Amino acid sequence: MKQRTHPLEALAAWLLALLWLAPLAWAFWSAFHPAAFGTSFSLSAPWTLENFVRAWNQAPFGRYYLNTVMLVLMVLAGQLVLSTLAAYAFARFKFKGSGIAFALVLLQLMIMPDVLIVENYRAISALGLLDTIPAIALPYLASAFAIFLLRQTFKSIPQELVDAARVEGAGPLQILWRVYVPLARPTYIAFGLVSISYHWNNFLWPLIVTNSVGSRPLTVGLAVFGAPETGVDWSIITAATVMTMAPLLIAFLVFQRQFVQSFMRAGIR
Repeated sequence: MKQRTHPLEALAAWLLALLWLAPLAWAFWSAFHPAAFGTSFSLSAPWTLENFVRAWNQAPFGRYYLNTVMLVLMVLAGQLVLSTLAAYAFARFKFKGSGIAFALVLLQLMIMPDVLIVENYRAISALGLLDTIPAIALPYLASAFAIFLLRQTFKSIPQELVDAARVEGAGPLQILWRVYVPLARPTYIAFGLVSISYHWNNFLWPLIVTNSVGSRPLTVGLAVFGAPETGVDWSIITAATVMTMAPLLIAFLVFQRQFVQSFMRAGIR
């Protein structure tokens, strides 16, 4: 029997949804209308794409997009490779100190990345990587969250499948590639969504280690573009903001069913 939602719960959910959507709705309205109608919300206000054209021409957003895509893919690739190998070792191999090592990995989940900014900056500076895309990506290539998720998924895979692969002559890496990785696909998708969203929107660390257009991601470029001293009006700033968040928003709207299913299956495992 389907359980009915309490009216107060439904009302609270709608209120929270409206509070979340209000800034987004205003940003879209302001971006697609002239500056004079940015806050009037008149149904007769003319629609325009001029704000997007002016925003694109006033800042190198093409370069910012390229930097952000390169950064996101670099971080995701490093995280998937390192986390897969680490999770495989923790899930299926017995070695001295494995429990302590995994506890140290879990300890990383309790440390905010901002706490390590000074030491990370010193390390990146010593390596001579300041103001580069690898400088932004390097501190995030090892993900404790990904290692934990994949370890739990790998431990749930039946040993019979591993034994069957060994009978066929598969070695440890072949077993990992042919058995563990395919069966952990929902977990990979779920973590990939989290990683891409986080690093697409990450701001503080890229702001600290980048100084030029050649390495700035979208978030830092947007902050520089929208600084008060630039004198850009709010309609153009909101247009730039919409351009920045549009890829993630479109991806979510198109693949929302796959997103939800991936998280549910990863959670069930």
